[in-house]
Amino acid sequence: MILHQRCVSMLLLCRQSSPPRLFSPLISHFSSSLSSSSSSQLRWLRPPCRSRTRSFATSAAAAAAEVGDKRGTDTFFAEESISWTSLGVSDRLSRALNNVGLNRPSLVQASCIPCILSGNDVVVAAETGSGKTHGYLVPLMEKLCTIPDNSMNSAVDGEMKLPHQLSLVLCPNVMLCEQVVRMANGLCDDAGEPLLRVAAVCGRQGWPVDAPDIIVSTPVALLNYLRAIDSEKRRHADILRGVKYVVFDEADMLLCGSFQNQVIRLINLFRFDEKLLSRATKSVVEKPEDSCSDSLIASEFQDDKDLQTDLNLPEEEGAEDDTVLEELTEGVDAEGTKRKDWRRVRKFYERSKQYIFVAATLPVNGKKTAGGVLKRMFPEASWVSGHYLHHHNPRLEQKWIEVTVDTQVDVLIDSVKQGFRSKELDSAAGLSRTMVFANTVEAVEAVSKILATSGIECFRYHSDTSLEERTQNLVDFQQKGGILVCTDAAARGLDVTNVSHVIQAEFATSAVDFLHRVGRTARAGLPGLVTSLYSDSNRDLVDAVRQAGTLDLPVEKAFSRKRSFRKRIKKRGRSEVGDTLSVGDRVLA
Repeated sequence: MILHQRCVSMLLLCRQSSPPRLFSPLISHFSSSLSSSSSSQLRWLRPPCRSRTRSFATSAAAAAAEVGDKRGTDTFFAEESISWTSLGVSDRLSRALNNVGLNRPSLVQASCIPCILSGNDVVVAAETGSGKTHGYLVPLMEKLCTIPDNSMNSAVDGEMKLPHQLSLVLCPNVMLCEQVVRMANGLCDDAGEPLLRVAAVCGRQGWPVDAPDIIVSTPVALLNYLRAIDSEKRRHADILRGVKYVVFDEADMLLCGSFQNQVIRLINLFRFDEKLLSRATKSVVEKPEDSCSDSLIASEFQDDKDLQTDLNLPEEEGAEDDTVLEELTEGVDAEGTKRKDWRRVRKFYERSKQYIFVAATLPVNGKKTAGGVLKRMFPEASWVSGHYLHHHNPRLEQKWIEVTVDTQVDVLIDSVKQGFRSKELDSAAGLSRTMVFANTVEAVEAVSKILATSGIECFRYHSDTSLEERTQNLVDFQQKGGILVCTDAAARGLDVTNVSHVIQAEFATSAVDFLHRVGRTARAGLPGLVTSLYSDSNRDLVDAVRQAGTLDLPVEKAFSRKRSFRKRIKKRGRSEVGDTLSVGDRVLA
C-alpha cells in the first residue's frame, strides 16, 4: 500500500503541476524501490498465435462491415453502390486496393477522392480512423499513374529537360513518415510490385538515388536537404519544379507551434515556383528563347532568398512567432512596405501545384487556429468534413471513473486487466491491445513500473526513448498485442490497428489531445472502449466533455480556446467558490 501511495502521489502531482523539477525527488525515490523491467512483452495475457493471420485491412474491413450490419447503419463505409471505380479510380489501382482488403471506400474517402482528382486545393478534416491516409494516397497515385510525366509543362521549350513529376507528403515525425510509406508500398499490382516508387526522406534516410514518385518527409528534413544543395541552384529548382502535389498530413500540428515556421517557408517556396513557372510559360509565346535563360534561374534564387529574409523565420525547430501568419498573408518586404496578399497575387499566375491538407482536429474559430489560417491562405479550397469531426464516435463506449489517492492505482490495474478479460473487445486478428496514456515521460515510467509490480508487463513509447526502441516497441505491440504505455506522442497519426481499449491514466490536458487519444480505438468502423480516470481537480472538465457528448456538441467547445487544462485548473483554484453557474453552463458558454 505504501508503494501504491508513492506511485499515486507522483501521478497526481503530474496532473496538477507542469514544472519537471517537481518530479525529481519522487521519481528518484520511486525508481530506487523497484527493480523490475518496464519494457517487455505481455506473455500471460496474450492468446496463442494463430498459424495464419489475415492482413489488417481484410480483417478490419470484414469486422467493420459486420458491426454495421448488426446496427443497421454504417458509420464508416460508403454506400454499397459506391465503388473505387465509380470514384474515378482506375481498374489497376482498384485491384491493388482489393488485394489488401479495401473492397469498399469509406465515407471520407468517397467524399475526398473526387475532390482531389479534380485538381482543386482540398482540406480534409475528419475524425481519426476514418481512412484519411488512403483518402489522399489513392487519388495521388491515380494521378501519377495515369498522367504522363511533365505533361503540365509541355508548352516550355522542348530543349529544356523538365524535372521528374512527383508528390510530396509532409508529416510531423519520422514514425508517421514511415507509416505512410508502408501504406503506399502496400498497394501493389497483380505481379506483387508496388505501383509507384515511394521513399522517405527523414531521420537517417537521405534523398534516394532513383527518382521516386512520392516523397514522404518532415518539414525540417526537407528544408535541410534543400539548404544542403543550395549551391546547385538548378537542382534545387528542379526539385521544387517537380513537386506537383503537396500533402500536409496532421495539418493542424504542422501549421501551429514548432512546425509553423518551416511549413510556411515551404509553402512560400512552392508558391514562388508556381509564379516563376507561370511567368516562364507565358514568355514562351513572346520570347521562347528566354524561357530557360540563366538570368531567370538566377533571379529565382535571389527572390527566394529575399522571400526568406522578408519572413525573417528562425530556422531552429521549436521557435515560435505569433506574427508569422500575419506576415505570410500580408507579405511584408525588406523595406517594410506591404505587398499584395496571396488572395490577390494568385490571380496573376497560373496554378501548377495542388495543396492538400489533412487533419483529425481542425478548429476554425480564431485567426490563428489551423482552420482559420487555411481559410485565409487557401480561400478557394474545397473542404471535406467527417460526420464525427470533434464529436463523440457512436462506435465508442466510454467509462468515466473518479479516483482518489487511495484508489487510483487499483482502478488502473483493474481497468488494464478488464480490457483483456472482455471477449467483446477482442480484435478480429485474435490479439487484444490496450493503450494507456499519461501526460509526461515521468508518468509513463511510473505507470509502467506500477503495472510491472502487479505482474503486468508492457511496452513503453515516449520521446525519451530512442527512435529504434520506439519503432521496435510499436512493431511488437502491433504483432504480439499487449499493453502500450505512452505519452501523446503515440496519440496522433500512428495507425496502431485493432486497439480495443484506451485508458487515460491521466486525463488529457487539451481537447485536441483528448480527441486523438480516444481516436486510437473504434477505428475503421470497429467498436472500442475508452476508460478515463479523473480526480476532483478536473471533475468539472470531465463533466463538460460528457455534457458535450450528451448534447451532441463538438468536444472543443467544452474547453477554453486559449488555455490548457492545467491553466484552467489553476484559474479555477483561484476563483471564488460561490459561482452560481452550473458546470455545463460555465464551460460550454
